[in-house]
Amino acid sequence: MSSIAPFHLAFPVADLARTRDFYGRVLGCPEGRSSDEWIDFDLFGHQIVAHLAPARADGPHHNEVDGHDVPVPHFGVVLDWDAFQGFAERLRGHGVTFVIEPYVRFAGLVGEQATMFFKDPSGNALEFKAFKDRGQLFAK
Repeated sequence: MSSIAPFHLAFPVADLARTRDFYGRVLGCPEGRSSDEWIDFDLFGHQIVAHLAPARADGPHHNEVDGHDVPVPHFGVVLDWDAFQGFAERLRGHGVTFVIEPYVRFAGLVGEQATMFFKDPSGNALEFKAFKDRGQLFAK
């Protein structure tokens, strides 16, 4: 697979101090530039920016996938298969509550993947996943 260009994602948060702790200490994301209203983080080589923003009026939305209520919207990173379990253990060690516990989705089918969902302190949903065969990432 060719080199993937880093993506950039800006997302709303309610509290920068709690966000800095969660993404920095809990997830292990190095911090980049920041101001009184935003913080850049390096999320596995991708630039994510937490922007202080008022709470949204609309409630959470979920879609059913493989028997689970998947929160929408969500974002995350596709990790290497071996790194996935270590990252899940890191999250457990920090007391992160999973929305969907780590498990293998679509077992034995096209697109088989390990996945987990959890939320940051502002309620933003994150999904981290891994494929034994990363070539299955866009397989139909």
